[in-house]
Amino acid sequence: MTVRTGPTHLLASRRAFLRDAGVYLVTEEALSGGRSSVEVARAALQAGVRIVQLREKEGTARRALEIGQALRALTLEHGALLVVNDRVDLAIAIGADGVHVGQEDLPVAVARSLLGPDALIGLSITDARQLAAADAAEADGLGVGAIFPTGSKADATDTGLALLGAARGATSAPIVAIGGITVTSAGEAILAGADVVAVISAITMADDPGAAARGLLDAVTAARARTGARAGAGVSTSSGGGR
Repeated sequence: MTVRTGPTHLLASRRAFLRDAGVYLVTEEALSGGRSSVEVARAALQAGVRIVQLREKEGTARRALEIGQALRALTLEHGALLVVNDRVDLAIAIGADGVHVGQEDLPVAVARSLLGPDALIGLSITDARQLAAADAAEADGLGVGAIFPTGSKADATDTGLALLGAARGATSAPIVAIGGITVTSAGEAILAGADVVAVISAITMADDPGAAARGLLDAVTAARARTGARAGAGVSTSSGGGR
């Protein structure tokens, strides 16, 4: 039996990078107003977003690979992290920094065995009871939600802000709030316990994705100032990029 003695230096850097990122863009080309995910991600990265998750639920695996390869080049250019939703095989194929898995996907330990010890592995939390499971303890970050009602994920269950507080009390890992988050509610999520807010349509469907990203980053920075948390403006981008 292999016992983990702690994160590698690169993984520790990626965890810290995630915690300080502020805003986490999740792609969805079908929800991008006729634009490509690459176009939306470019605008968000230019605005200061430093973590992108490839999540393309519609379309073929080959199209997702094409988008992922382009996003890998973009995130490397901007010193940002690239994470793949669910698909460990796709993360390997594009040299992503990690994956984000759901409760019904591969266990965190299995994903790590396939991706290696440096991979950043996030886990979705939709119920407080999941916080006591081994997966939650082994994950590098928890994606908590849907915090608010969302149209971006048809099967999402609204959890409200209380689950963020429960997660904050259960882990020292970075917490990412997701689900229905907008520029007006992002601060609420941070004050309730999140380190980062993840969004799809708040950026992808915006008339100006870059301006939307800047607005979200500003909202997170303002909420962090109220909690005394570090705003992340001085985060080194050296932890970005492929393994």
